[in-house]
Amino acid sequence: MRIDVWFVMLPGVLSLDMTGPAETFVLAGDAFRLHYIGPQPEVPTSIGLTMSGIKPLPESLPPGSLLVLPGVSDSRSQFSTPQAQQIQHWLMRLQPQIQRQDITVMCVCSGALLAAKSGLLNNRQCTTHHDVISRLRTAVPTATIKENRIFVQDENIWTSAGITSGIDLALHMINRLCGPEKALTVAREMVVWFRRSGDDPQLSPWLRYRNHLHPAIHRAQDALTAEPQKAWSVPDIAALAHVSPRHLTRLFQLHLGISVRDYLEQLRLAVAEQWLLQGRGVEQASLAAGFSSPRQYHRARQRSVN
Repeated sequence: MRIDVWFVMLPGVLSLDMTGPAETFVLAGDAFRLHYIGPQPEVPTSIGLTMSGIKPLPESLPPGSLLVLPGVSDSRSQFSTPQAQQIQHWLMRLQPQIQRQDITVMCVCSGALLAAKSGLLNNRQCTTHHDVISRLRTAVPTATIKENRIFVQDENIWTSAGITSGIDLALHMINRLCGPEKALTVAREMVVWFRRSGDDPQLSPWLRYRNHLHPAIHRAQDALTAEPQKAWSVPDIAALAHVSPRHLTRLFQLHLGISVRDYLEQLRLAVAEQWLLQGRGVEQASLAAGFSSPRQYHRARQRSVN
């Protein structure tokens, strides 16, 4: 089933706040269907281009929708316009759907201010661009503001920091909705090898060590991420990377700062956590992730937190 993603477009919309997540979702293939909605059919953006083809605000959104609130270039003035006030009233009408968690809200940068003005962040944990933190506190005094965070989740409300953090949050949403393999594929296509995490570290092993350009290591990582549960040996991995086992070990330490076995262990931990979140027991999750026993899984997990 395709997920409908609705981008709210206001005059002065920050181009990258909108296009960054939009391109990320598009690269996920048919999993997402994008819509652009707002009070007027075309709007000027922060980079001087005009976006057209914007549809009117619908009366309601289909259950399961993802609603994206991008920031604007001057949130002091552009969130006080008649168009912004129209969006606020529309968001207030959507509150019952949002409270039932029929709709997931994703705020990028100063888009959190628009959510706050609409009452969506009352008594919530949230974040925003560091330049906007003080105004967000004023706009929603009952919220718990998290500083120096890439993104923050409070149930079905997600808020992110400045500009490019919208890409990080979009990748995280793809991970949650489509799985880590899809998120990894999209990140690699975008040449975003290093994924910054918010509260949830589960995806990090899949992307954390991809901020390099060495083809042999990428070949090894591709094989390991495709089948982390397989009974891998270093010679097997090295053969697929077209280097010697000794050279592969040196390359991992030089470029990643981690051993081949430790890298594989982190992938398996991420897979086990995914299975646990889906309701499997510890033994079943451990074995499905490639651990020989729950005891081996618990030892690996203990090492990862030390």
